[in-house]
Amino acid sequence: MSFIPINAQELNAQVIVNSDLVNQTNQQIFKTLEQSLNEFINTQVWTNQELLNQEKITCSFVLNLSNYNNDQFEATLQVQSQRPVFDSNYDTPIMNFLDRDIIFSYQEFQPLFFNKSSFESNLVSLLSFYAYVIIGLDADTFVENGGSSYYEQALQVLNLAQVTSRKGWKPSDGTRNRFWLIDNLRANTFREYREALYAYHRSGLDQMTSAPLEGKEAIMKAIIQLEALFLRRPNAFLLQVFFDAKVEEIVNLFKEGPKVDFKKTETILKKIAPFFGSRWKQIKA
Repeated sequence: MSFIPINAQELNAQVIVNSDLVNQTNQQIFKTLEQSLNEFINTQVWTNQELLNQEKITCSFVLNLSNYNNDQFEATLQVQSQRPVFDSNYDTPIMNFLDRDIIFSYQEFQPLFFNKSSFESNLVSLLSFYAYVIIGLDADTFVENGGSSYYEQALQVLNLAQVTSRKGWKPSDGTRNRFWLIDNLRANTFREYREALYAYHRSGLDQMTSAPLEGKEAIMKAIIQLEALFLRRPNAFLLQVFFDAKVEEIVNLFKEGPKVDFKKTETILKKIAPFFGSRWKQIKA
């Protein structure tokens, strides 16, 4: 069987609209919204790269609605993505991010269009922004700084969205929002995050099937790289972003398989990611 590269949609996304917290008898609007969002994000061509069908990025968007009134929605948005590990049937989490500042307008059957050069709606901008961040992070795990052009696209979405009064697009809207996420991803100040992301996956996880010991050692080295970022910016947003995605995986990786000297890595983890201190204790390497 042969696979022909096509200029195709980059994402294999699942969008879930959870309306459990909304007191609304007619649930149809939420089902229509969910269908519209799935169609929008999965049929949009986000880049000019040629992809095989099996190369699409698996990701999910869970919209937890908290309020709905007169076409106005309030929610949180959990964005997750993953990518396959070379020569295995394992998918590794790349992004696990919770956006708490989700407010948008939507009328049932309203068409959703993405335009690179104009602001269409807050809903379209939200999905488009995270689509480019997901594609950028994925690219960073395969090629050093491979995501840069996609972060520029996310920045363009953000800049255009600043015309709206909706929260999350401006530096004054909080310390851990869309503005700071893309600002940090693009900034040289936080370069160790992207360096570690690449080393962790290409030198580490992708070698685990053929050389598990060397793979583990490369993963430890990638984690240790993050200490430099911590020393420069102890409260760096991207450290939280990294470990929100990776904590379960790190614990599972080092609880099993070939034993390595984990003491130095454990000490660094407790220092740079103290918010997961109880999880690091579970590793008995």
